[in-house]
Amino acid sequence: MITLHHLRIGRSIFTVWLLEEVGVEYQLRVYQRNPETMRAPPELKQVHPLGKSPVIEDEGLLLSESVAITSYVLQKYDADNEFSPSPDSLQEWAHYMQWLVYPEASVFAPLLLKMLTLRSGEEHSVISPFSDGEIELHFNHIAAQLGQRSFILGERLTGADFGITYVISMAERLGLLGNYPTLAAYLQNMRARDAFQRAVANAVE
Repeated sequence: MITLHHLRIGRSIFTVWLLEEVGVEYQLRVYQRNPETMRAPPELKQVHPLGKSPVIEDEGLLLSESVAITSYVLQKYDADNEFSPSPDSLQEWAHYMQWLVYPEASVFAPLLLKMLTLRSGEEHSVISPFSDGEIELHFNHIAAQLGQRSFILGERLTGADFGITYVISMAERLGLLGNYPTLAAYLQNMRARDAFQRAVANAVE
């Protein structure tokens, strides 16, 4: 059974959702953020040196990083490739991998900068124009890829949708989806999935 170390109010809810979609048996160890700093509690460093979430334990393996966890879970538990293309279809697999790593590798950083400047209560002469420009670039790119599709790579949910949903959710919290109605609709559709609803219910118990 997988143990997921889940930090409340953060990206690990999307790992809970992944496990629910795939149908993997798991248990949660839930951690609360410091209400003043919004940082993880020191107990998470007893699990992993970085003290961050998500982290999973599975048969002696301790694994961090959302994309690595998604790849591992699907490699081990998605034998029929329901949520990812087979590596035998090399071009399709490469396109999938591009979208799997893209949210964390490219989209998250400008969103983080935007979040920090908003928390500071004032714009920054260098950081704000940079983050705003990058966010517009990336979200136009995501919207173009999505088009009228139900999912980021077509008409079925894949591992890439978990990360894309995370960054769109983060953008919503920052009030940045006003110009992207298709992304707002996509986010609501992901949240309406039964597995997502189960993930939220389990993670707040």
